[in-house]
Amino acid sequence: MPYPELRLIERIAQASRAAQPAQRRSAPGRVVESIGDDCAILSSAAGTETLVTTDFTLEGVHFRREWHPADSVGHRCLTRGLSDIAAMGGTPYAAFLSLALPPELPQRWVDQFFEGLLSLAHHAGVTLAGGDVSQSPAGVLADITVMGAVAAGKAIRRNTAKPGDRLYVSGELGAPAALLEQLYANPSRRLRASSFPAHFYPQAQLKLARYLADKQVPSAMIDISDGLSIDLQRLCRASGCGAVLQENAIPIASLGRHEVELRHAVHGGDEYQLLFTVAPGHRVPAEYKGISLSLIGYLTDGEEISMEHENGYITELEPHGWQHFSPHAPDKKRR
Repeated sequence: MPYPELRLIERIAQASRAAQPAQRRSAPGRVVESIGDDCAILSSAAGTETLVTTDFTLEGVHFRREWHPADSVGHRCLTRGLSDIAAMGGTPYAAFLSLALPPELPQRWVDQFFEGLLSLAHHAGVTLAGGDVSQSPAGVLADITVMGAVAAGKAIRRNTAKPGDRLYVSGELGAPAALLEQLYANPSRRLRASSFPAHFYPQAQLKLARYLADKQVPSAMIDISDGLSIDLQRLCRASGCGAVLQENAIPIASLGRHEVELRHAVHGGDEYQLLFTVAPGHRVPAEYKGISLSLIGYLTDGEEISMEHENGYITELEPHGWQHFSPHAPDKKRR
């Protein structure tokens, strides 16, 4: 059973202080006062804008305790927010967590959850600045809010791409979706989480995003959390464009002895890579610090998302991926 609320909050505050990164007064955003009062106190530098994002992590929807170690759940919980800040070219500096726990949950699980979350927070330069804890009637429910900063007027948006822009993606795609498919085919299987970091310990592309933003490379950008095809559709709708994906250019990941198929790379979620557009004439390096940057298509007039196949034949591509409440979405267990 988790500790009583006051003791649990004190324990979280102590762990947060121990993991808190050093903050410079010249930073674009910093935490003045964190856990321990009614509100956190945040300070923003002049000439910056604040980015705020929030994401749920729900047991049975985004993770299963029998598959995901507690530190992986904490890590993934924060990654969701960090990736949103990265997608807009920002620098994260504070996080707030509302956490509801079932009474039968061991305190050891709670401690390991925070080990995963706070280790990633320290690495990303983020302070856990507050939140709430509550008792859940069933399952773990975690709501993470992440705050970041970006120079005024410099946030990278989804709605600023134009027809003719080239389409790029970072990293390799498909491993998380392929791994989940394997798990659902064999639910009793137990995996060593460290052997499959793309799924259990995904990384938000913060450094890459800041590099691209500093070089003014993207005309628009989004992170891939629900699937390449559906997140591309979101970017295209925001910008009023269509797109053509080039089948042979999509970077497909490897997953040990198991095959990662094109459908995993095109429609699978939980990637946390960057999908961005580039105006003609802008140079994009082939990689950044070991992360590949692949040209996978281009934007068009109109609204249609299409796939260009090896023989040059182009067919309409129906976007798939995760959508809550959608009649066409996969069953929630597949997250």
